[in-house]
Formats: sequence, C-alpha cells, structure tokens
Amino acid sequence: MKTSILLTTTACGTFFLTALLSGIWKWRAMLASPEHQAPHYVDIGHRAALLYSFACLVIIHFLELSPLPEPLNVAAAAAPLLFFAIAIASYLVLGYLDHTDNQFSERTFATTTGMVLLAAAEVGGFGLLFVGFLVTQLA
Repeated sequence: MKTSILLTTTACGTFFLTALLSGIWKWRAMLASPEHQAPHYVDIGHRAALLYSFACLVIIHFLELSPLPEPLNVAAAAAPLLFFAIAIASYLVLGYLDHTDNQFSERTFATTTGMVLLAAAEVGGFGLLFVGFLVTQLA
C-alpha cells in the first residue's frame, strides 16, 4: 500500500474512532445536564471528527487517482490531515474545559495566523491532488 494512502487511512480510522468516543462523551454530558445539552465544543469536536473522517475518504480516492510522485502525495495528504487533527483536538480540549465562549472572540495566533495556515494547508493539499487528477483527465 502506498504511504500516502496508509497515512490517510490511519487518520480516517483515528478520526472516526474519536467521533465515536466523543459521541459517548456527548451523550453522557447530555444525560447529566439539566438542559440536556453537551458542552458546546464537545458537540463541535464530535461533529468535526465525524466529518473529517469522511473527508479522509475523499482524499484517499484522489490519492488513488493521483499521477503525482508519492512524496508529493504524502505531503499533499499530510497537510490537511495535520490541521484536521489540530482542529479536532482543539475542540475537544475546549469542550473538556467547558469553554462556552466563541474561541474567535479573542484574537490569538490560533484565530489569525493559525487559520491562514489551516486554509493554506487544507486547500493547498487537496487542491494539489485535485489539479493532478484534472491534468490526467484533460491530457
């Protein structure tokens, strides 16, 4: 199996398991809460992990079709995967801390430069795979 696909499949499984486990956390918090709601960022972390696990499947599909050299495929996949993992971890930490305020209410490295890096990594990584696919189809 190609390294890029192995990396992305591992991330996919990790994110999906995180979604399942944080779903249990969310459910338990809803049972314990008088309002029957989980902490805001537990809910967001659960959903993000679930959605990112399926985003990994899209990346895997484009890796399978990619004409790019394997080192470039690894980099193109690793960039969004890293930021997916950082986002999930950040949400779950905020959920654990029961942070109820919007994390963007304060300007920090994470909410400014970090978001620029996230966008560049996610769009750039997937964009590279997508352009590689388009080039092979148009050739």
